[in-house]
Amino acid sequence: MEMAGSVASVSDSYPAVADSVPRARRVLSEFAASSGLSAEQLEGVRLAVSEAVTNVVRHAYGDDHPGEIHVSASLYSGELRVLIADDGCGLPNREGTRGLGLGLVWMAEFSDGLKLFTRPGGGLEVRLRFNLAGHGERGSPAGPGIARHRGAASMRLAAGSLASTWR
Repeated sequence: MEMAGSVASVSDSYPAVADSVPRARRVLSEFAASSGLSAEQLEGVRLAVSEAVTNVVRHAYGDDHPGEIHVSASLYSGELRVLIADDGCGLPNREGTRGLGLGLVWMAEFSDGLKLFTRPGGGLEVRLRFNLAGHGERGSPAGPGIARHRGAASMRLAAGSLASTWR
């Protein structure tokens, strides 16, 4: 973990293979654990990071073009900010997807903010934001936390939060 002024951060890259999912999740989860998130929020970080990194492994690169997963996290102004990026093909169209299609919904559900960006050189960037305890509605001890929504209503609410802002 680096300290740049008052900002702590961690950053690394991994090959876009299945074995990298638990490695990236562990590094980012350990960093998140040092930030003061609640146990419930840490589970949300683990799930959201696993989904984002798994999406890179499954969708970003073709079989003949292995690539990398770029991960970073920083603490700034009462927030944990997590970035998962690739240099691959970008967000696939709906017909080109494999799986249940719930990864983005879960990332939105278990974070306090989610934004997707197309990278100028190609690929996709996923930015997740988690409020630290005492610094926002979900992050505060009295906040609703991860278990606030369930079932189909959860997916509708989470899908609406895909437009959440990254400050």
